[in-house]
Amino acid sequence: MRNKDNVDLICDIAELAGLFERSSSLTDFLDTATSIIAWHMKAAVCSIYLFDEETQELVLRATQGLDASAVGQVRLKLGEGITGLALRELRPICEGRGSGNPNFKYIPNIQEEQYEAFLAVPILRGLDRIGVLVAQDPEPNYFDQNDVKALRAIAGQLATTIENANLLMSMHATVAEPVQRPAPTLPRFLRGKAISEGISMGKASVIGTIDEEALRVFEEDPTPRTLDDFQRALKETEDQLTALQRELEEELSDVASLIFSAHLLILKDAQFSGAVVHEIEAGVPPPKAVASIIHKYIDLFDNSKNPRLREKVLDVKDLGHRLLLNLMSHNAQQADYEGRIIVAHELLPSELLKLAAQRAAGLVLLSGSTTAHISILARSLQLPTLLVDDQELMVLAEDRFLLIDAMQGTLFIDPDKDVRASYVVLIEEQKRIQQREPNVDPRTQTADGVRVRLYANINLLSDLTHALRLKAEGIGLYRSEFPFIVRDNFPSEEEQMRIYRRLVESMQDRMITLRTLDIGGDKSLSYAPIPQEANPFLGLRAIRFSLRNRPIFAQQLRAMLRAGHGHNLRIMFPLISSLDDFMHARDVVRECMEQLEQEGTPHNARPELGLMVELPSAIEMIDELAQEADFISIGTNDLIQYLLAVDRTNEQISDLYVPYHPAVLRALNKTIDASVRAGIDVSVCGDAATNPHMIVFFLGCGLRTFSVDARHIPRIQQVIKQTHLEEARKQALQVLRFSRVAEIEAFFAASPIAE
Repeated sequence: MRNKDNVDLICDIAELAGLFERSSSLTDFLDTATSIIAWHMKAAVCSIYLFDEETQELVLRATQGLDASAVGQVRLKLGEGITGLALRELRPICEGRGSGNPNFKYIPNIQEEQYEAFLAVPILRGLDRIGVLVAQDPEPNYFDQNDVKALRAIAGQLATTIENANLLMSMHATVAEPVQRPAPTLPRFLRGKAISEGISMGKASVIGTIDEEALRVFEEDPTPRTLDDFQRALKETEDQLTALQRELEEELSDVASLIFSAHLLILKDAQFSGAVVHEIEAGVPPPKAVASIIHKYIDLFDNSKNPRLREKVLDVKDLGHRLLLNLMSHNAQQADYEGRIIVAHELLPSELLKLAAQRAAGLVLLSGSTTAHISILARSLQLPTLLVDDQELMVLAEDRFLLIDAMQGTLFIDPDKDVRASYVVLIEEQKRIQQREPNVDPRTQTADGVRVRLYANINLLSDLTHALRLKAEGIGLYRSEFPFIVRDNFPSEEEQMRIYRRLVESMQDRMITLRTLDIGGDKSLSYAPIPQEANPFLGLRAIRFSLRNRPIFAQQLRAMLRAGHGHNLRIMFPLISSLDDFMHARDVVRECMEQLEQEGTPHNARPELGLMVELPSAIEMIDELAQEADFISIGTNDLIQYLLAVDRTNEQISDLYVPYHPAVLRALNKTIDASVRAGIDVSVCGDAATNPHMIVFFLGCGLRTFSVDARHIPRIQQVIKQTHLEEARKQALQVLRFSRVAEIEAFFAASPIAE
């Protein structure tokens, strides 16, 4: 058998990104992809079939090895042949002798009969069918499980680019230009709510709402622009986006999978550039020609019946911003949002990531438009972010000077020189504090010597640097949904495994807790099969989604088990409401371990399995759950929300979201007590763990493990080091006797804690 390339080389996303960068069209991209995949696999044939939803047929779109005249001609019904069967059943099919499979379909005149080994892998976007990737070879039994894994990884990476290109090709049309709106009169100072701390200042860039028609037309400058200037700007824009994509792959490999592919596809679209050229040749100044066509594309996307296409409106506006700046200036640096304060109505997590990659300095969002994941992501990216309740900000004039104080929750519009000067001093002081070596002990213990463990919550792989620098003893919560929410399709098993492996290898022998997918509520995936719900917080979310979508759940669990080979691994299930939930989820883990064992795939065969306590029903069943689980983690954010029936994203009732409500404290104590009696580890991983009075309460109830955002570790350690356990127990018992929030507030006020 011929020596094939290592799977790691085949799965390298940088190579696929490079393929796309060098391609002039989808056809060119597919042709190049089949050629390179065949070369890596040392396979005689590689073909790509795409699924036509209207005819429900697979159409051969590219091939290396079969007769080229078959491209566009060979069509297979869903379920027809081995290729059609792989797509219908959404699974890879590997045959040592393809002609021996009862589903094999002979197609004359394409020179296929000489190839015995047959491997077909579906190209999927979540559970949506995109196409099939096929490899063939004359040597029987040529393909093995490593080849299956490699092609599955490649298929997952191809899916997004192929779908974006198909969407783009399906929606060319002409619409009227939007009406310009007058600039409003705004106050010089606005109050807001900080969702990611920090101070930043710079000129405004208003990128508009997802439903807004307007894209600001740049005023003509005195310098006349030509067709050559447009062609130069087109090339500069493509080069910048390609460089940004590569840079992002290096810095945020877990969440940066081809996120600029929609931008690049539009640039490569001959109808887009051709339409601009046509207007320029008709005498329209190039800046106006670009703006005119961008307006039309905005409307095409915005008015599409396809929700995935509507999501890309901001991509078009972002591309227009960059292209116009490149057209008006030879300074490529200006095309980024470097040093800019972004004003937006709402953002998808992937859009926030793109803005951060383009060096935005801060973000102002309209109140009510954010989600928990936007808040968490902004904090991980260290992007100062403020929520402001003023719709007029959306028509703020470009280049107005803004100052965000996301410590105090204030926004200044065109602040005077004295205000700017005072904040320059504060920003410099912030930088000095961040650069100062943190004073953190590697071990944490109370004033009387009792050991307490401080773990880190991890959202992005980039958070690992801070966790290690601040001496986190392990990972108490990895939010595995982030590689899902910043993409527009489900990451493959191979992609997930690589992310999880980097996580466990970075932490070496420390304990790692991977939480399975937690979506729903205010954490939505646009591509996930979740229907519109009247109350999504009470709907198909977290473990409910995973158990209803077993293929997606199993794929994630397999990736976790494989990545955890040779390491201390914990797998945690979110939003468990009953013993049945936990046991069903545990059964899926065991099934995955059996599959991996049968395949001979290295994996962690003894992971600890635990659950998050977030629901009142789990509190009532806590003794039984503690007997079955290997560990328990208390998710205070959701637990408080469900116990008190307070939507934590609703600012109208935010004052009712009280972590020290008597019902909450009693539920916390009951959970900790049951876990201690069962002899299993119990931790807390919500925001309540950062409140000094709550830290003392937790210690007094018997909690010895905290998991928090790494930036809080130094302050929490100081509180713990100054706490005597006997005093903490007395305080906890006293607080648990109170029946009113006011009594607890008064007690805390009379019990000052030095931080």
